[in-house]
Amino acid sequence: MNQSHSDYLPTATIETLQQRSQLLRAIRTFFESRGYWEVETPLLSRDTVVDAYIDPFLTHWHAAEGTTDNLGEPRYLQTSPEFAMKRLLAAGADQIYQITHAFRQAERGERHNPEFAMLEWYRRGETHHDQMTFVEALVRDVYAEAATVTDSNRHSELPDQPFTRYAYEDAFLQFAGLSALNATAEEFRQTAEQHSISVPADFDTTDCLSWQNLLLVELIEPALGEKGAVFIYDYPASQAALARIRQEDGSAGVAERFELYLQGVEICNGYHELTDAAELRTRIRQQSDIRKREKRPALPAESYLLQAMEAGLPACAGTALGLDRLFMLALGKQTLQEVIAFPVERA
Repeated sequence: MNQSHSDYLPTATIETLQQRSQLLRAIRTFFESRGYWEVETPLLSRDTVVDAYIDPFLTHWHAAEGTTDNLGEPRYLQTSPEFAMKRLLAAGADQIYQITHAFRQAERGERHNPEFAMLEWYRRGETHHDQMTFVEALVRDVYAEAATVTDSNRHSELPDQPFTRYAYEDAFLQFAGLSALNATAEEFRQTAEQHSISVPADFDTTDCLSWQNLLLVELIEPALGEKGAVFIYDYPASQAALARIRQEDGSAGVAERFELYLQGVEICNGYHELTDAAELRTRIRQQSDIRKREKRPALPAESYLLQAMEAGLPACAGTALGLDRLFMLALGKQTLQEVIAFPVERA
């Protein structure tokens, strides 16, 4: 790789990095004032994500010195501190937060970097609706703090009224004109055709989940961008990840999770958390099967999180928030490279 003589420099200015430091301080104050306490968990673990479409970084741990092959125990750089933080909840923690780095393969662009800053937190006894209220208060606090450290007044871009909340189904009915939960693959295809949406060459036209994701990106997210700050909640059960599923009449149920979009940019992902170990085991198997069909490495069948759930994970809700994206928007920047010191090319 060719390097220029200036590649040792950060892509963000020193002024912006100082502003970022002040926003981090404000976030810690926000959480501590609400009874949360800060935790630290390993970046390297034998556990990894339960998601067929997120690829972790894999390495190997050797107990003996001088060994460099790949025959040691597999260890993963964490895509989120989720597993370890839930283990703390099972051990008795009540409301905890963490500011850490997470790692994901094949993530690169103006709004992606393979290594990124993540804020994650959990609280016992709450639902995803409680978490949406908390997230809105946090975002408003960060924007207000950003206004004090810059010459701009970015927090004025947030609506005076509470952030809009759309159930996933209602968003599809309003902005795509069809049911996300009950439409057939053919109905999704017709909608894409009506809106002149380009379908990738390798697209599975029989898979409703693929259609949901495509229409979300092409129709729903652009519409949300015009509304400033919008929550989407109660996703299809097929997109539950580690959220609870609530059964509803006439559908396969909905996943009790949400995402926040600011100016059309996805900022965070929150769950009313799954606590059923048997269901987690089923989801791990299902996600691994998808990966194996696509000739990708399977996920570990066992995990410390499974052990924690079997011992008793309390009812709780949690949220994972991308700090780099939040800082980018709050400080009025256009790319992540403007708010982080050394992106992957300069790391």
